[in-house]
Amino acid sequence: MSIAWDHRGGATIERDGHPQSYVDPDDPLLLVFEYVAQFALVLEALRPDPSPLAVTHVGGAGMTFARWVHRTYPGSPQIVMEPDTALTALVRKELPLPRGHRIRVRPVTGQVGVCGLRAGSADVVVVDAYDEGRMPGDLVGTWWIGELDRVLAEDGLVLINASDRAPLPWVARLCATLRTRFTHVGQLALREVVKGRGFGNVVVVASREPLDDAALHRAAARADFPTVWRTAAEVRRAGAGAKAFGEMGEPSPEPPPVGVLRAR
Repeated sequence: MSIAWDHRGGATIERDGHPQSYVDPDDPLLLVFEYVAQFALVLEALRPDPSPLAVTHVGGAGMTFARWVHRTYPGSPQIVMEPDTALTALVRKELPLPRGHRIRVRPVTGQVGVCGLRAGSADVVVVDAYDEGRMPGDLVGTWWIGELDRVLAEDGLVLINASDRAPLPWVARLCATLRTRFTHVGQLALREVVKGRGFGNVVVVASREPLDDAALHRAAARADFPTVWRTAAEVRRAGAGAKAFGEMGEPSPEPPPVGVLRAR
């Protein structure tokens, strides 16, 4: 793992040969990687009130999104589950968290950490965990989705950074698995990814309650890159016939050597 600083005063964190995070210590609102910016667009659209949110992050790296939540929803209690203690130590040394934060980092895997949470304790669960560029299968199976259902508040949201190659068959199976517990599953993604032009990231949004499609369409229109919101109905139609994963799931496809993250 390594941290590379740039001329803007920001830092890119790399792990397993893949860029994991970009952090600007002086500007936590600067979200360079497109999928992290999409996380923010979704949360701003669906939770416009800046009151504190209880947020659980599965996967930490530079804690870019946790820093953004701290600035945007002041006072939010956050839990970050990051089993790589060496990575956490490096980030704490080189990129210290802001003063007054309520971010707790637990050196555990998502599976272990989420099992230890109280039922209904999270307003938002953000899943952004990769191993050698692939999302582990045990973070997409029915057992795991059941645990997300258990810890999520009744009106809570699940945000997942998924990655797949055209025409997104693995993401379709992930969405089918989420629908075993959550009625409404939509997607925010780059237009070129949705159109099936190569490998890319898709932010999957799951909820028990209907998603505000109008607000999410407006959010997509504000994105720095051409982005589209796919409603729950559109996602269901596009993935018709996709089978839910089994209890333990399957890892996401291997990314191309050049990586899949796009920066501003």
